[in-house]
Amino acid sequence: MAIKSMKDLNLHGKGVLIRVDFNVPLDEKLNITDDSRIRAAIPTIKYAVDAKAKVIVMSHLGRPMGKVVKSQSLMPIARRLSELLGISVSMAPDCIGEGVQAMVKELNPGEVLMLENLRFHKEEEENNPGFARELAHLADCYVNDAFATAHRAHASNVGVCDYIKDTAAGFLMLEEVESINKALKKPERPFAAVVGGAKVSGKLELLENLVEKVDKLIIGGAMAFTFVKALGQEVGKSLVENELIATALKVMEKAKARRVKLYLPVDCVCASEPKEGVVTTIRTIQELKGDLMGLDIGPASEALFAEALANCATIIWNGPMGVFEIPTFASGTMKVAQAIAASKGLTIVGGGDTDAALHKSGVYDKVSFVSTAGGAFLEMLEGKTLPGVAVLDK
Repeated sequence: MAIKSMKDLNLHGKGVLIRVDFNVPLDEKLNITDDSRIRAAIPTIKYAVDAKAKVIVMSHLGRPMGKVVKSQSLMPIARRLSELLGISVSMAPDCIGEGVQAMVKELNPGEVLMLENLRFHKEEEENNPGFARELAHLADCYVNDAFATAHRAHASNVGVCDYIKDTAAGFLMLEEVESINKALKKPERPFAAVVGGAKVSGKLELLENLVEKVDKLIIGGAMAFTFVKALGQEVGKSLVENELIATALKVMEKAKARRVKLYLPVDCVCASEPKEGVVTTIRTIQELKGDLMGLDIGPASEALFAEALANCATIIWNGPMGVFEIPTFASGTMKVAQAIAASKGLTIVGGGDTDAALHKSGVYDKVSFVSTAGGAFLEMLEGKTLPGVAVLDK
């Protein structure tokens, strides 16, 4: 797949419509609590500004379900974008319509206009052709820098490309796609995948695709107990998806057939419930019985996983090793994060919980690449074609 970069477009003096992902968290007073997604898109927007394009930025925020919800207006984001760019960013009253068209017409080269929340219109998520056409008519060129929405076929990331000839990917989109493709298609070896989280059901396609590509597969988090039970072990009150035990066995059989080294926890931090202040004990997997739940990998598993990762040239990580939101059960996830950060190879981390865990670990800046996406990151690792990426393949 050859995706055109925005550097391949002539933006000078032209209107450029840039799809970004500014779906950032806001507090009760509508203050932005984490602006990392805005910061991530700055290089793309700044490039267009410096190229003297007439820049029109569009995004969604929250789930207004096709209705105007004042608390989900992009006005606070426009103010923050203005601060980060160091220039004034105008705010449109809507994302389509005569008022917006008039504001676009008044734009000078090097100026920026923020459109109002795309999802105030139900036609956005429906990929409505008429809505997509109205968006497209605002500009001469289209740039998609919202990888996080690439697994959805919406009007602003797929439909709009039917009505604009000059389309390309922004720098963040390119980096996301190229980093994941490098790991999946041309990895330096040994290649390891670390997969955690609560349920096998949410990671089944991911596991089935990765086991075909990696040299080492490390499984942690609550999902590991489905695999442990599939091996005939008791797991106490730990979370298990009994209906997926046969599937877990198939994944393990496939790993064995391909000579993939599969690692499961050998011990865990146990308690009667996932609660701060509860009495904990460390048990080997064989000793996990009765009313105890495994809520984090134990110290022996931390050491085992770190040793497995030590010589890897490529590592992908998705999913925590335990209930890391509770400090008592955060050690395993933090130690895995540190082991990945210590690698001299290509390290790619993605997923909302994993991103949060990486921030908490203090080694965020020591990882090669952190994906801004959740669902799109997972679907690409699953080997799926993302509609928002495919439409840029020229």
